[in-house]
Amino acid sequence: MWIMVLFDLPVKKKLERKNASKFRHFLISDGYIMLQYSVYARPCKGPFRVEKHINRLKSELPPYGKIRMLKITDKQYGAMEVLLGQKNINETYSMEELFVF
Repeated sequence: MWIMVLFDLPVKKKLERKNASKFRHFLISDGYIMLQYSVYARPCKGPFRVEKHINRLKSELPPYGKIRMLKITDKQYGAMEVLLGQKNINETYSMEELFVF
C-alpha cells in the first residue's frame, strides 16, 4: 500500500515558510519520496503500517494550509503514468523510484 500526501501551504510570511519547511522535512524523514512539488508518497507494508503513518502525519500537521492524503494499492501506484511535455533534463524517473517493493 501507499500513502500519498498532497498539500498547499502558505509561504508568504517567515513563520509560514518555517512551518512548510518543517512539514516537508518531516515527510522526508518519515520515508516519503517527492513525486513533484507538494506531492509526496510513501510505501507501507500493510494496513497497520498505513494507520501508523497516518497518525504520525496527523501529529505533524502545520497550523494552516490544505493537506490531502490518499491510500492506494501497489497495483494502483504501479499503474501511474508520468506525462511530460517537453522533456526536462532534470526530470528522471527510474524503475527503483516507481517500484520500491
